[in-house]
Amino acid sequence: MNGVIIIDKPAGWTSHDVVNRVRRILQQRSVGHLGTLDPLATGVLPLVTGSLTRLAQFYIASEKTYEGVIRFGFATNTYDADGEPVETHVGTAAIPTLNLGTLQKLATEFLGTILQTPPPFSAKKIHGIPAYKLARKQKEVVLQPVQIEIKEFAITKIENDRAHFRARVSSGTYMRSIAHEMGQRVGCGAHLESLRRTSVAEFNITQAHTLEEIEHQGNGKIKSCHSEPGARPGEEPAVSNHQSLASLFIHPRQLLPQFPSVTADEPTAARIRSGRPINLPELSRARQVKVFASQTELLAIATRVAGTLFHPKIVFPKE
Repeated sequence: MNGVIIIDKPAGWTSHDVVNRVRRILQQRSVGHLGTLDPLATGVLPLVTGSLTRLAQFYIASEKTYEGVIRFGFATNTYDADGEPVETHVGTAAIPTLNLGTLQKLATEFLGTILQTPPPFSAKKIHGIPAYKLARKQKEVVLQPVQIEIKEFAITKIENDRAHFRARVSSGTYMRSIAHEMGQRVGCGAHLESLRRTSVAEFNITQAHTLEEIEHQGNGKIKSCHSEPGARPGEEPAVSNHQSLASLFIHPRQLLPQFPSVTADEPTAARIRSGRPINLPELSRARQVKVFASQTELLAIATRVAGTLFHPKIVFPKE
């Protein structure tokens, strides 16, 4: 199957766990994701399958939105609830009374384009080695700050030592680092207790499906998706019902809405499939366009090379 399907990732699973499960359901090796989520996090995890895995290059810098909870009182070595406490305050007297107005004002200090240091427990590489592997061995982890943009960061509610928030950020932003830094500024330590991603690029949580739902659509029976991320020893692979599963995929016309669409006639489609340029006078101002062979078959992403001449940057083989 060639397409994009949105998963509501369960807590405790890595993004790779989810990819592996969907590979088994679809009986298809070619499955990837459009931006990893930490195991603790839940929410929108877009997966690309078949030849449409080549669309991943257009989502590298995608904007993301989140909802979550920051717990004040102690920091952790991973900056989230999965880590070990490194700064504990005994008794509520050691934790300042959280004030909604004060935290809302503090949150505004993170807005805009800023430099952020990734957490030591992250996939950022140091001389080719993921930082978390060094951190687990208690080796020194020195990561360089990277430029990110926080477009929205709002504290929406206070409950005792917990602050609920909503955020809209650029790709590469670590909400764990924001939680950690807020704890430092308040003076009592803090960590990210929970995180739910509500959108990635044009995809949002209303389009997301649970793994149980996908498996049920694929083979007519629901299996537990919370006891073990990988396949169980001796478990038979799921038999996919592609026609039923197809209804769960994003309609191809909804992908990459920033690119205009054009439907090619048969001679034009033939030129594109052979890798030859095409003339699109009605789209002379577009840099890239989506070319369809039918209402649902995405044929190519074409790039304007001169005037009204477009060259197929990516051609998707017919399923």
